[in-house]
Amino acid sequence: MAQPSGRILFCATVAHHLERFHQPVMRWFKSRGWEVHAAAAGPLELPWADRKFDVPFSRSPASLTNLDAYRQIRRIIEEGGYRLIHCHTPTASALTRLAARRARRGGARVLYTAHGFHFHAGGPKLNWALYYPLERQLARLTDCLITINEEDFRLAAGRRFPAGRIVRVHGVGVDLERFKPADAETRGGMRARLGYGADDQLLFYAAEFNKNKNQRMLIEALALLKDEFPRARLLLAGDGPLRPACEALADRLGVRERTVFLGYRQDIADWLPSLDIAVASSFREGLPVNVLEAMACGLPVVATSNRGHRELVQGGRNGWLVPPGDAERMADRVRRLLLDPRERASFGGAGRAIVSSAYSLDKVMAEMRAIYASILGEMEIGAWARQESFTPSST
Repeated sequence: MAQPSGRILFCATVAHHLERFHQPVMRWFKSRGWEVHAAAAGPLELPWADRKFDVPFSRSPASLTNLDAYRQIRRIIEEGGYRLIHCHTPTASALTRLAARRARRGGARVLYTAHGFHFHAGGPKLNWALYYPLERQLARLTDCLITINEEDFRLAAGRRFPAGRIVRVHGVGVDLERFKPADAETRGGMRARLGYGADDQLLFYAAEFNKNKNQRMLIEALALLKDEFPRARLLLAGDGPLRPACEALADRLGVRERTVFLGYRQDIADWLPSLDIAVASSFREGLPVNVLEAMACGLPVVATSNRGHRELVQGGRNGWLVPPGDAERMADRVRRLLLDPRERASFGGAGRAIVSSAYSLDKVMAEMRAIYASILGEMEIGAWARQESFTPSST
């Protein structure tokens, strides 16, 4: 059977999203003779894209720059001759699906991965009023709606979103060879390179500093633990608009020297296995990669109870869930883990097993291959759905 080929367009609001989460899929298409294009805001080049369009998508739906973005993405699609268009993130996906209406009539197929609907059980009523009708209407312009957690899948399927198909995959996949536990000797060397000793107790969270990620809750929890655990340190990776406010809060609460603001990092996999506990404080998540990577490295997790965290953290097995915004409960669960190294080890092993069972990059790539095959037609590319091995990119 001749290997299929064509041209595929990946879209996201910002280029960093495609770089961080979707390069394995782009590389896979490239390896099978497809021409890969990408459209997103920002000059960042993507190694597996034959062509990258800098489209001024804005995360804010109300931004006037989105009018220009819509005109640009419509022109790109109408001139591109794409067989597949796969869009991610809310703003870019909404504009891309609107812009692709004519291309769909000409045979192009449009996929949309919802990385966590903005409306969800217990979510703000305003989000339901704004985002629910929009997503439902845009589903009519979607050949395959891909959800990444069970709650979103049940919501879309149960409310009969009018997409061609509604499916669920287990996130974007974790490279288990890159994110894995370390033995005691390796772990000690990692900590030494970071400037920490065996007695330091290291808590870790990687996320943009914004209102949803809620790092201030973790700083407040650290302040509650500072007298009992003088060697406890909170390592916060990421940047964002609320970082200065978080630094000021750490100063006010007397934990500035114990709160390490790491900035944006691309080397997390190199030292994550040397840490003690992963913490996560967000109000809303789809299926958080930061938590999955920490679990893959054998870390126990203390996280706020939201849709994405509930999917991954099983209380009493691989971590604990606490109410959003409850710094005292967060501190209490962290305290319990800091006092019990055997529980930390047990939880860490269980977390690694959970990731291995369903969330590995190999397993997610197999799910995605089957979806692409079903969209383009089994008779044409049935071989795509085979459970072939996949070697992740080192990029």
